[in-house]
Amino acid sequence: MRRWLLWIGIGAVVLFALIQFIPYGHNHTNPPVVREPTWHSTQTRRLAQRACFDCHSNLTKWPWYTNVAPFSWLAYKDVTDGRATLNFSEWQRPQDADLGDIVDAARGGSMPPVQYKLIHAESRLSQAERDQLARGLQRTLATSPPGR
Repeated sequence: MRRWLLWIGIGAVVLFALIQFIPYGHNHTNPPVVREPTWHSTQTRRLAQRACFDCHSNLTKWPWYTNVAPFSWLAYKDVTDGRATLNFSEWQRPQDADLGDIVDAARGGSMPPVQYKLIHAESRLSQAERDQLARGLQRTLATSPPGR
């Protein structure tokens, strides 16, 4: 039994080493910020920066663990999908996200996702902060809609 466990352990280490060479999830470039919304307030931007910018802007912070597979795969996919849906750094283009859903996600706490909040304590907003962010986003989106 010990021999099997040893071989399984060695196999796991070898597999972990080999997946580091898969070329997915290593592109950690941040495109330039083209245009942000005209934020309702600096507090709205600050809250969005804490809870949203890593996946929904071109100002992503890439911590060390985003260079280690399989975590790099998840981070890269989340950022790529997030930027495609809603990108606060490319406000000049239409966004794929429904603007009402953005406000609802901020208020309800469904964004950021649980796996992100687990390792990014600063992204965990209180209910009062989520309400403030939702109100600020509503005002921001009313006066500065995307694509204009």
